[in-house]
Amino acid sequence: MKSLILGSVLVVSLLGLIIILFRKRIGLSFFTSFGIHLVLAAVGIYIVNYSGWITGTYIPLNPATIGTVSILGLPGVGLLLGLKISLFG
Repeated sequence: MKSLILGSVLVVSLLGLIIILFRKRIGLSFFTSFGIHLVLAAVGIYIVNYSGWITGTYIPLNPATIGTVSILGLPGVGLLLGLKISLFG
């Protein structure tokens, strides 16, 4: 029952987002901008992980971390590093 409710909420949310997207006629510029932000976020995290600036820290490349960095930009990488150092020492 719980999975049915969660699945229906997901479907309704997805349909609502699609309706808003086509009603506003955002176009391809939104998708290209969003794609560029995702790629730059992944590259930023990759550079921090493998540059050796801060040894002993590793930020995993997953949707949560890439989403944080793509929304917050470069300060998002600093936020993730600060959380990683403060929470996991």
